[in-house]
Parts: sequence; C-alpha cells; structure tokens
Amino acid sequence: MDRLHNTIRPYAWGSPTAIPQLLGVEPTGEPQAELWMGAHPGAPSRVERGDGPVSLADAIAADPVGELGEPTARAFGGRLPFLMKLLAAEAPLSLQVHPDLPQAQAGFADEEGRGVPVDAPHRNYKDANHKPELICALTPFNGLCGFAHPAATADAFDALGVDELKPYADLLRAQPEADALREVLTAVLTADREAMADTVTRTARAARALASQGPGRFAGTCATVAHMERHFPGDPGVIAGMLLNCVRLQPGEALFLAAGVPHAYLDGLGVEIMATSDNVLRCGLTPKHIDVPELLRIVRFEPTEPAVLSPAAQAGEEAYLAPVDDFRLSRLRLRPGSAPRELDGGAPQILLCTSGRALLRTADAGELALGPGQSAYARAGEHTTVTGEGTLFRATVGGVVPLGRSV
Repeated sequence: MDRLHNTIRPYAWGSPTAIPQLLGVEPTGEPQAELWMGAHPGAPSRVERGDGPVSLADAIAADPVGELGEPTARAFGGRLPFLMKLLAAEAPLSLQVHPDLPQAQAGFADEEGRGVPVDAPHRNYKDANHKPELICALTPFNGLCGFAHPAATADAFDALGVDELKPYADLLRAQPEADALREVLTAVLTADREAMADTVTRTARAARALASQGPGRFAGTCATVAHMERHFPGDPGVIAGMLLNCVRLQPGEALFLAAGVPHAYLDGLGVEIMATSDNVLRCGLTPKHIDVPELLRIVRFEPTEPAVLSPAAQAGEEAYLAPVDDFRLSRLRLRPGSAPRELDGGAPQILLCTSGRALLRTADAGELALGPGQSAYARAGEHTTVTGEGTLFRATVGGVVPLGRSV
C-alpha cells in the first residue's frame, strides 16, 4: 500500500479555490483544475518504494503482473486502465465527444500511418483507447450531456426571439430527429465565424433578458447560455451547447459519459474516473482545433436522457454502476464504531478520502491515514481494511474486483 503524491493540473477553466479548500491549504491564486491519481503518462502519481519517490507508471511497467494482478495485466496490456481525478471547474470545459474503442484504434492507426505527430495541434487520436468517463458530484455540479429532443430545443430557440436562430428551429421541427440534429450542428460549426459570433452575442443578450423576467420553462437554458458566453464570447459552442440536455447533479449523484455522446462540464467539484486515454474530439467552447468532418462521424445523433446515476448499495459499498470494464467507482461512508471494511485485493485500487479521516490497514504494510484530498494505491493481492469517519471513494477495475465486506 502506497500513499500517492499527485500532480495538480492548472488548466484555465479550473477553480482557484475548490481543490485547495478540500485539501485544507491556502490557494495559490492560480486555477487548480484537476488532481490526477493514477499512472497516466502525462502526470503519473508518485509512490515511495524504498529508494525515494518513483513514478507509479514506472513501478507498474517494471512488474505489471505483480502490481496489477494477472487478469488485469492481461486484459489491459500491462497498464493501469483507469485514471481518477478531483475535478474543479469554474468555467466550462470544451464541448466534446469521445470515440468508442474500434473508432479510436482505427483513428490512431490512420494518423500514425499518415505521419501526424502525436503532439500536433490538429491530431485527433493521441492513443488507441476509448475514453468513457464518470463524474460524481461533491458539490452541486452543472453540465451538458447528450442531445435534447429537437422539438424542445426549437421551443427554446423561439423563446429567445433571435432571428438568426429561427432557421435552426425550423430545421429541428421539419426533419427526422437524427437528420435534424446532424444538420443543425453542422450548420453551426461551419457557419461564418464573424456572423456566428454576432449570433452568439445576440443569443446571450436575449437569454439574460428572458431570465430577468423570473423563473420559467427556459430558466436553465438561459443560465447555461449566459455562463457559456461569459467565458467564451462569440464561440459557436454556445449555440451547439443549446442542442444538449442541461444536467444539474446533487452531491452524491454521478453522470456517465459513453462514447459518441456530446457533453461538457460547466462548473462544480467532483470525483472523476475515466479510461486512460487522451482522445477528445471538440465541438466548441475552446480555442483548440475542431475537426468537423471527423466529429460528425463520431457523434451519435440521437436524443438521449442523461445517464444520471444514484449509488447502488452493494455489500457495504455504494457503487456507481457503469457499463465498462476499465473502471469501477464506489463510495464508502465511514462511521466510528462500525466494523472494519475489507476491500478485496483482486485488482489494483486507488482510495481517495474526500471528507473526515480514513485509516487503511494491510497485513504486511501497516497503517496509512488519509485526510481530505489524500489518496493511496493498493496493488493487486493487498487485502486492505478501512475504518474511520468520513467518505472514501474507491476506484478499481470493473468486473474483476469483488465488493467490500465487513470483517
């Protein structure tokens, strides 16, 4: 069992205060967007292994079976298949979509074959993996996820009374849903940028005016439009984002993001878990490259209900059940005087304390205490017990590790 020493990523959209407040440290004044826990090559956690700190990625590469267990090492090519994060958004992240595994493999092979440098700004596929994600809210958390029903979006466009939105509303009502969504998204992303910037400005002004009239059917849409435009004035993603469902998670609720589903996180603090990949195709709310033809090939043009998850009680844990093998996220609410919880060590796991104090014990590695924002890594084969008072999130591999149990 290893205490993890983790890296904070200072992306511009990050909150300057949310992660420091959780960690109990003074803010630096700079954005602190994500705290990474895992072996992602971009910022692997560090562990103490006798001769000083070493990268968790290097430790796993040196002994994949010993660290991950034979089933996980075989299934995921000797890599830790998930990355866990604390994510703190103050401004919107880019509106984006992720490929499924065959699409990622084909896209990566194609760009490799054409000699596109992995670090090129126009590169779409940084690796050959898919990137399903799950975010669990620690505070109220706002986002966009999946296409709303076109008729509802058309009603929102009409309510704003912006002339430039009327053709989009007409298209959304006149065609089958998939065709309508594809045509409107294509039109928004390929429109003249100067004209679209003016449309975005007028739409945001109309949204603020409508919101000033008091709560109503389109209050959520108006607030979201104003928030997006304040951070990304003139960006086509503001209009593209209006095609999606607005989602507000309460603490303890989670949202699963499957391949092909357009989404964006807007603001809030949460625990995120994802397959280890950097494959993102962007739709807007970003100064970065947008490959419209490839994006349109990957996006699933169908209205969906956001996959909001409440934790399912299973053998003393609260599990967020997602249909992937790369990861599994669960929550343990620790209470003083309760029996120790044994966390079966059939696969590697990362344990993150988000409130209170958790005391971890293994038969051969002694004790390790975690406070808010602190985390630990247990390699496969380490049977860990936990006691304490507070909240502990557990990240491991889906479909491999049994649930915890009292001892």
